[in-house]
Amino acid sequence: MKEGLRILVVDDERPIRRFLRVALGARGYDVQEAETGELGLATAASFRPDLVVLDLGLPDIDGVEAIRRLREWSEVPVIVLSVRDAEDQKVAALDAGANDYVTKPFGEGELAARIRAVLRTQGGGAQEPVFEWGDLRADFEHRVVTLRGEPVPLSPIEYDLLRVLLRSAGKVLTHAQLLRAVWGDGYSGERHLLQVTMSNLRRKVEPDPSKPRLIRTEPGVGYRITAEPQTDESLETK
Repeated sequence: MKEGLRILVVDDERPIRRFLRVALGARGYDVQEAETGELGLATAASFRPDLVVLDLGLPDIDGVEAIRRLREWSEVPVIVLSVRDAEDQKVAALDAGANDYVTKPFGEGELAARIRAVLRTQGGGAQEPVFEWGDLRADFEHRVVTLRGEPVPLSPIEYDLLRVLLRSAGKVLTHAQLLRAVWGDGYSGERHLLQVTMSNLRRKVEPDPSKPRLIRTEPGVGYRITAEPQTDESLETK
């Protein structure tokens, strides 16, 4: 296992959270906790976990709904940890986007094995791709963005915004999805923050910020990264 992989535990039972923090911490994982679904989603946006362990019986929103909302902007692996053992509950969680389902009570060894298996399936969890678009290169494994071979001085927020967009290259991401992914759940209505940050980001990564080719605006909806560099001729057809 690669040291320092990040795991977010979302469970309203303090003894369970404490047990998992100690047990997983002893195995080299960096563990963060959240006791509600809303806090779990906000923590996922800021902590950027490599895996989420999630209880379904949360006090504010149902765990299945939390998974659906997480899947709007993240593909982080999710292991459900729940006392619910009915087949329809398991199917609902897996259909919502969970990667595995462990029923309480559980053994530490079993959960650790399930975590290792899911992370193997995901290619090791922390492994990140390298994205190249013309002269722009983003190495997410090492958090380095360069343009024509020179480092691009991005702020942490600008970096996170670029990373979220690039990981969904070719897909339209709504304003709400981007705000939730980069700033957290409490900023879903703060579209001006997104607009200002997008303007600053474009000035740093676009050949001509007034005619953006990399980060395209979808009027009234959001933004998307074009999958391939575009020529002047192709832009005329957009």
